[in-house]
Amino acid sequence: MYVLIGIVVFIVLISIRQVNQFERGVKFRLGKFIAIKEPGWQIILPIFESMSKVDIRVKAVDVPNQEAITKDNISVGINAVIYYKVVDVSRAILEVENFFYAISQLAQTTMRNIVGSVDLDTLLSERDMVSNQIKTIVDKLTDPWGIKVDNVDLKDVVLPEDMKRVIARQAEAEREKRAVITKAEGEVIASTNLAKAAKTLSESSGALHLRTLNTLNDLSSDQSNTVIFAIPIEVLRAFEGNSKNTLEQLAEKFLKK
Repeated sequence: MYVLIGIVVFIVLISIRQVNQFERGVKFRLGKFIAIKEPGWQIILPIFESMSKVDIRVKAVDVPNQEAITKDNISVGINAVIYYKVVDVSRAILEVENFFYAISQLAQTTMRNIVGSVDLDTLLSERDMVSNQIKTIVDKLTDPWGIKVDNVDLKDVVLPEDMKRVIARQAEAEREKRAVITKAEGEVIASTNLAKAAKTLSESSGALHLRTLNTLNDLSSDQSNTVIFAIPIEVLRAFEGNSKNTLEQLAEKFLKK
């Protein structure tokens, strides 16, 4: 009797399988799928039944570096990471042998195809767009496996050394172009303002003399410089008129004597 009880207890103990909260169990009886088991202890009869556990947490697949040729025939090295999770554990077990390996291979192929359909400038400047294209294709192809792709991120794009130098020269030329354009725009604005100032000075009586005196006042603060400036013609004419009157007065005094 005790032997029989011991055998029963032993069979029960070896029949217990624990399914964790982040797992789901796929139960088979005589090789046939019968149910999906929730977290907790489950009884699996030896010999007759078996169970495969599937992790339903989000997983990250690191896609190794791949050599690809862009649409404009430039060889680049790319790598990415794919985040996915199992949403249908029965299909993940029944429809594909090893879904982790299958997703990795599918991602590598899709990544090379997408990179081959865009040029280098698009690949470098619109990584999010390229990543979304890869995600859409991989997610669609893994639907029959019960897999949901959450995100795809391109981690790095490795360029040949000669292409790096070409891009650096191109960026430098672009910066120089922007600098020349900015300088030219500044000169246009400055010339426009100078023209407005000249027009204002020419239309206002005495404005030019006040401006000249203001400039002389600024120069007088620094006595280490020698400044040569042109006297406005109106001032010279005033001196000329005063000199003529002075000579006439001296002549009249001489004649009186």
